[in-house]
Amino acid sequence: MEMNYKELEEMSELLKVLAHPVRLCIAKGLIENGRCNVSHMQTCLDIPQSTVSQHIQKLKAAGIIEGDRTGLEINYEVRNEKVKKLIKAIIESM
Repeated sequence: MEMNYKELEEMSELLKVLAHPVRLCIAKGLIENGRCNVSHMQTCLDIPQSTVSQHIQKLKAAGIIEGDRTGLEINYEVRNEKVKKLIKAIIESM
């Protein structure tokens, strides 16, 4: 069973970012419900908006989510297909 070390390293980094319950919840919510903004996430998670924004930045930096600006609002979505498959596998196993 030979795997590319670089690919395993990249997957390991994605897993590290998703290991936090809030970030996993954000990614799961975006996959299940589609695009949304930080204010909506903050309401659903019942945590301060600044905390949501910090988690969003980590997800963006890891290439897990991307945002599209419409005026003052930024709507985020999971665009990383590996992450979508991973989270769906986690959800199905629960």
